Amino acid sequence: MKRLLFTLLVLATGLARAASPLQSLDGARQWLNSAPLTAAQLRGKVVLVDFWTYSCINCLRTLPWLNAWAQKYGPQGLVVIGVHAPEFSFEKQQANVAKAVQRLKLSYPVAIDTDFTAWRAFDNSAWPTFHVVDAQGRVRHRQVGESGYEQTERVLQQLLMEAGATGLAGVTAAPIDGLGLAADHATLRSPETYLGYQHGAARGIAPDRLKRYAAGEPRLNDWALDGDWIARAEHAELAGDKGGIVQRFHARDLHLVMGPAADGRPLRFRITLDGKPPGADAGLDVDAEGRGEITGERLYQLVRQRGPVRERRFEIRFDAPGARAYAFTFG
Repeated sequence: MKRLLFTLLVLATGLARAASPLQSLDGARQWLNSAPLTAAQLRGKVVLVDFWTYSCINCLRTLPWLNAWAQKYGPQGLVVIGVHAPEFSFEKQQANVAKAVQRLKLSYPVAIDTDFTAWRAFDNSAWPTFHVVDAQGRVRHRQVGESGYEQTERVLQQLLMEAGATGLAGVTAAPIDGLGLAADHATLRSPETYLGYQHGAARGIAPDRLKRYAAGEPRLNDWALDGDWIARAEHAELAGDKGGIVQRFHARDLHLVMGPAADGRPLRFRITLDGKPPGADAGLDVDAEGRGEITGERLYQLVRQRGPVRERRFEIRFDAPGARAYAFTFG
């Protein structure tokens, strides 16, 4: 009988843990926008947990929805929590995450999950992923990737009404500009492309040593370095006084995750499309002449084609050493 009771107790404890992944947040040592939140404090609340990382364009496109839901349904009992699980090394630094949260104007609590404790507890597998937890601590909805916003909001409304909220109707309008604008999948023919060799080095890349490169004319969805560069596991770093990167792509938007020199000093750059300034096709982080500045380690939107989307030759040039380039993403 004691063995049976012990077995039942172990099974019940395991079920409780499986049903309450919010307990994993109890171990988060750093929180932004809030004092630490525990599973006990969240009991009775509907909770949306968003796993994200701040240099990921797929994550960034979800943020206007999360901010809107936090403001719209917060008074009705919803708690939105961003769980920041880093992809690149620079995203492990809390100061960088704090700057990103401020720059992106996030209003809801953000837990720092550098060791991926919550990631594992929620059985997460991708950025971004939404988990919607009901007032009893059970995960009732999961959305992987950018989509399903209306369905997720309907689930939020349903669970809030189950918890006693009333008068919930309508859904949030989609963003029409900025980083939140959905990708143009009808014209998107270029995949995410990493410049660090740990994801597979491009042809001719020499890992961890200085090499002089000549860009030439890459084919669609290929990239090439120009000048003296050192290819690192996560990024390519300009070692010479001048240099550039060429990418041929087919998408409405082009983004590049970049960082300044190791000493943190800002670095100016200039981009061209098909050899000319971008003009009206300039992204958020450059002007019509293609001029911009790396001020921190983050994603920079460099191109947004305003007319018909077509294949383009993109080039970015630097006039000082130290620039670090991590990954191209498109939309």
